[in-house]
Amino acid sequence: MTRPSDHRGRTAAGIALTLIVLVCAGAAAAAEDAVYRVPDQALVDIIDTPKTPQLSIGPTREWGILISRPGYPSIAELSEPELKLAGLRIKPDSFSPSRVWPNNRLEFVRISDLESRPVTGLPETPRITNVRWSPDGARVAFTNATAQGVELWVAEVKTGEARPLTGPVVSLTAGEAPAWVDDGESLVCCMVSTEQRGGPALEAPRVPEGPIVQENIGTKTPTRTYQDMLKSPHDEALFDRYLTSQLALVELDGTVTVVGDPAITWDFDPSPDGRYILVQSLHRPYSYTVPAYRFPLLIEVWDLGGEVVHTVADHPLREQIPITRGSVQTGPRTVMWRADAPATLCWAEALDGGDAGAEAAERDRLFLLPAPFDGEPTEWMTFELRYDGVYWGHDGLAIAGEWWWDDRRIRAWKLQPGAPDVEPELLMDYSWQDRYNDPGEPVMVRNEYGRSVLLTADDANTIFLIGDGASPEGDRPFLDTFDTYHGETARLFRSEAPYYERPVLVMNKEARHVITRRESVDEIPNYFARDLADGTLRQLTFSPHPTPPLAPAHARQAQYQPPGKPRCRANTGHSPWPRPNGEPAGWSPTGLPKPGSQPEFTWAEWSCAIRKR
Repeated sequence: MTRPSDHRGRTAAGIALTLIVLVCAGAAAAAEDAVYRVPDQALVDIIDTPKTPQLSIGPTREWGILISRPGYPSIAELSEPELKLAGLRIKPDSFSPSRVWPNNRLEFVRISDLESRPVTGLPETPRITNVRWSPDGARVAFTNATAQGVELWVAEVKTGEARPLTGPVVSLTAGEAPAWVDDGESLVCCMVSTEQRGGPALEAPRVPEGPIVQENIGTKTPTRTYQDMLKSPHDEALFDRYLTSQLALVELDGTVTVVGDPAITWDFDPSPDGRYILVQSLHRPYSYTVPAYRFPLLIEVWDLGGEVVHTVADHPLREQIPITRGSVQTGPRTVMWRADAPATLCWAEALDGGDAGAEAAERDRLFLLPAPFDGEPTEWMTFELRYDGVYWGHDGLAIAGEWWWDDRRIRAWKLQPGAPDVEPELLMDYSWQDRYNDPGEPVMVRNEYGRSVLLTADDANTIFLIGDGASPEGDRPFLDTFDTYHGETARLFRSEAPYYERPVLVMNKEARHVITRRESVDEIPNYFARDLADGTLRQLTFSPHPTPPLAPAHARQAQYQPPGKPRCRANTGHSPWPRPNGEPAGWSPTGLPKPGSQPEFTWAEWSCAIRKR
């Protein structure tokens, strides 16, 4: 005879067993269903539609290249292995950055008559990045990522034919894209060594050799928090493996000449005259608290044979830069070539110890040093605020900027690089938060070295400015001239409703013809050649609507205020069946869809004010 307690126990065990069987069966069914599924084809077409191409105009303004990008990346691409090292995201299989959205089609377009030359000879599924015009505009170079690595390619404007210059040996882990030498017959790039690619796998030790020790002795060093920092000696070994590269010179016939020794090349830049290379490389000791760009940095000038001609600086580990906004490292920083001279270095140095929180009458000083770099650098300009870069023009014109975080101030100064002793002239002084009075950014043009310099007119005293044109009506992009001698501005163009039209390129110093990118509620972005003298437009690109099912979509602002509650606003939209008179069906005068309407797509983004009590 079974006791009640035994019966209850067996009953409970039976129920538990039944539940386990049911759960397992449910889990198995869920596992069968836990796969990526493809939605209706209409949604697939919307998601997979190619993006609107970008137009890049060549240095001679004769030809442009349309750069097309596919739809969203595939799950397979998003699932590729990724290393997170010192603030970098790296694809270890190809020695390139991860989370890059590559292009898949190139097409040359002649601006005068729209003759089109698709770039041929590409792989079936190219993954194109780093498209760069040669200084003479005769060809473009680009990189193509494959499963084995990254290749360097070149395409000829004359024929449209593309060909690889290297195998899958280009290193892009630090983002150092190939750069043209001034002759247009060769490029400088970083390559992956055979030892790196064929070396043994670096497996993380299961048992650490010792503890991770970090010291802060005798100094208070507040620091920001960064993600993806190095965490162990194994991470350091991975950083060495994937960041080390070999600088090389690649000729158009595919000849490769090694330049210097392998190093962790952080940046490189051939001089405008092609005689030198400015090389910046990282070295140990590494840090577990700051990103790679604050590791010890050696800045040198090499000749094309890899010999060190001049050492600009060797910065130690930069962990102790103050966290006050506007603080910088001490010593030479933002080292660059003067774009309008054969080979002249320019850099800034902090005068306040790099601490933006310290009281100081002068913050930064700018220096110049021409080749052969054996003299003393020239003190060019001293800034009361933090230095923000230079727009180069010619011997008589450069524009240097300075800024300060606390009052959001920006000032622009007119300088004369050919006469460093001439006193700077203040051109602009404004707040970057005052969008209504933002003067815009200078228009640049390629010079004989293939470098970007200021486009000037009127005896090289007038520059051109392109801005967003913020106003109570919304953004109305504009093109202005600015007389740097008298400080006077004149408007050449302003976008007007119903179009949003932004100038992207001024064709010459006469500024009669400009290239603009124009769109509206009903028209997707395309490029146009606009004649400012007579107002005529000539369409250059004819990209179709990327999502035809959404072409009739309309967006409006809606408002709703419940009794006794704050008012809410929303950007709402839907793609309804259109009425014969063109008015979208289903809209009420308040801007909300009518009850019972059947839009194809509907969306709303609500925002409500929070009432203080």
